[in-house]
Amino acid sequence: MPRIQAPTVAEHRRQQIQAILAGAKAILAETGEAPTLAAVGKRVGLARSSVYQYYSSSEELLAAVVADLFPSWGRFVRDRVGAQTEPGQQIWGYICANVELFVGSEQAVANALARVVDPSVLQEPMQRFHRELQEPLVEALVAHGEQRPLEVAQLIDAVIVQACRSLGAEHSETATSPPANADGSEITAMIRRLLGGYLGLPDH
Repeated sequence: MPRIQAPTVAEHRRQQIQAILAGAKAILAETGEAPTLAAVGKRVGLARSSVYQYYSSSEELLAAVVADLFPSWGRFVRDRVGAQTEPGQQIWGYICANVELFVGSEQAVANALARVVDPSVLQEPMQRFHRELQEPLVEALVAHGEQRPLEVAQLIDAVIVQACRSLGAEHSETATSPPANADGSEITAMIRRLLGGYLGLPDH
């Protein structure tokens, strides 16, 4: 058993699981392939037998990555929205957070999962994720006075996706290297020109 380097066994287990999940995500993002337990162990400095204490197979590990990835993405976006008090700034926070995720390694992980995980495993978590992700955006749009918040939320999401694709900053389904515009600054600048007036954002 690995030497415990945490105050409690429970905390040690949580840290080990997080390290294993982070290693699996890194391999998915870099290679686009399902990682073996041995590869993940090597990545995070654990013996394969230690990884087996937490996950019995690569399939079980991938299911755990799915269960962890989408909620963490949602928390990241909600935290960015919640950091603002004005509705227009909340909507802008939602946009910037999603652009950052689209051009980051999380999107590469999601693309890899779509290739290596059974669609039946992904369908329900992804549907729930998309529903929950739009909730803070819709709430901010309502507070902003928007009469058609659901429809406008869908338009904003479409603008984010299309802007990332148009400027070549979204991880493609097969790419294993970072996109050209990795910081997303050009994307957010373009979206700001389009929506800045509607959101009441100050001029730079």
